[in-house]
Amino acid sequence: MNDSKRFGILSGFVAAILFGASAPLGKPLLDHLNDFQLAGLLYLGAALGVSVFFIGKNPAQTLRRISRKNILRLSGAIFFGGILGPLFLMGGLRIAAAASVSLWLNMEMVATVIIGYFFFDDHLSKKGWLASLGILAAATLLALEGGVAGFKAAGLIALACISWGLDNHLTALIDGISPAESTFWKGLVAGSVNLILGLLVGSYHAGLLNTIAGLGLGALAYGLSIMLYISSAQQLGATRSQFIFSSAPFFGLLFSLLFGGTLSIYQIGAFFLFLGSVFILFRESHAHHHLHYPFVHSHTHYHPDQHHNHYHPEGEGKPYRHSHEH
Repeated sequence: MNDSKRFGILSGFVAAILFGASAPLGKPLLDHLNDFQLAGLLYLGAALGVSVFFIGKNPAQTLRRISRKNILRLSGAIFFGGILGPLFLMGGLRIAAAASVSLWLNMEMVATVIIGYFFFDDHLSKKGWLASLGILAAATLLALEGGVAGFKAAGLIALACISWGLDNHLTALIDGISPAESTFWKGLVAGSVNLILGLLVGSYHAGLLNTIAGLGLGALAYGLSIMLYISSAQQLGATRSQFIFSSAPFFGLLFSLLFGGTLSIYQIGAFFLFLGSVFILFRESHAHHHLHYPFVHSHTHYHPDQHHNHYHPEGEGKPYRHSHEH
């Protein structure tokens, strides 16, 4: 294995670790910020995190060179992935344990492939449907532990994942914009909107340290994570890098345990069911129709969003979705 491959593997795992840490590290900040305020800080942080791509450049040129149709797609991606998605995530994170939320985020992959099947002519095999049902069964198992509150939290995370699934498909249709540019505009616009809404619905009492923590978490978990994911994809190819990045929710579970969380029998069972189902679904989706997105953003994403941006190794500025003939 040469040095570039080693660097690609390392970059992919660091990206997954950073994104996985977003839920367990973000949950304590909800003690000082309302849902809108934290979502706003995280996404503004994501914009800061990818701003290194624009040193000596004017990011506004992006909007001048793409068509009106692509502007509408970007606006939709910002609305679903940058505004609705993180708000649903914050609501679920406020109710449920960070470990459960980390595992529930696996539902984004299910949401993406099912939305693709029904609305974007994507292929989904019988094994793909079985894996999707396995992930939903694991999500239900986790919700059972929390009773009514558990199902409410799972429902909110599911809505977040559906929002990010729509974001993934809309972003994949945009021509003439790079993942970094997409992340920058999502972060700047969605972060500003959410923060303004947060200030309108409640007072801001977070203080300087918590504000810096929110921005820093967004910059690392969604900004730097996406940059490292792109680097990994350049070295390893989209398939291998996405497979590595799909470990992000499981790193989130590990971080939750390191920060004092405990695992219940429900979470252990759901963990193995998620793990097997994600592996099958990932293999099946890449055997037929490829959706190049870091699972999850991001993160940013992102995951907030996935984590929620796309890299195509053949070059930027091309549609990120491609299919094989059967």
